Parts: sequence; C-alpha cells; structure tokens
Amino acid sequence: MPSLVREIPAAPSAIALMHFSNRLTFETDCSDVFGSQQAGEVDFVLVDVRGPLAFERGHVPGAINIPGRLLTAEGLASYPKSALFVVYCAGPHCNGANKAAVKLAALGYPVKEMIGGITGWLDEGFELNVPKTANTPINCAC
Repeated sequence: MPSLVREIPAAPSAIALMHFSNRLTFETDCSDVFGSQQAGEVDFVLVDVRGPLAFERGHVPGAINIPGRLLTAEGLASYPKSALFVVYCAGPHCNGANKAAVKLAALGYPVKEMIGGITGWLDEGFELNVPKTANTPINCAC
C-alpha cells in the first residue's frame, strides 16, 4: 500500500521541471526581495497594493503604495513598459496581489508576486517600516 504522498504519482521529471520553472517566472519571495535590497540590486518596483491606511501602519521598506484599484494606464504612465513590478498584499489569505498582477499584466508590464506578502515578510524576521504612532493591527483594505 503506497503512502498518502505516493497515492497520486509524481509528475515525470521533465514536466515537474517545466512546472516549477514556470512558477518562478510569476513569483519571487520575501527573502529574494530582501536580499536584492541588501545587495543594492533593486531593479524592480516594489508595490504594496493594500489601502493607504494599511500601508501607513506598516509596509515593506522600499515599497510604494498603489492600491490595486488605482492601477491604471494613466497612473503608471511614468513607468516604462520594461519596468518589472513586484506586488504584495497582506499575505497568503488575500488575493489582492493576484488581482494587481492581472491588472499590470493586462497593461503590458512584467510582474511578479512576492509570495507571502506582509505575513511572509514578518515570518522571515524582516522589519516593516512602521510609524511610531502605529498601534493598531495591519489590515489589508485592498
């Protein structure tokens, strides 16, 4: 009797290679963003797509705030079409980053999601930019 893990067979290696390689074209993680920032290799636009109040209460250092509903051609006109956007939201329980990625891709921009969002950033032990007056929970509001 096979284990629960083997109950459904794994994909052949060639298919697994294609699948996992493709995922990396759509995603990055908090550690890679942090490492790039620490190395001074920030060749992407880090965008917190939560609402302004949530952003103000705490956000990833270096991020700008563009709530997902405000991602428009007019609002992004100052960015070249080659600009790589990395979007994040509250965490894995929120699809705000996915919705923002759809909008950016539809507008012709390359985009990746920072998987984990704020939750992942904190889980990695990284600090947020938090004003001294922030004492309320960080809420998505996307």
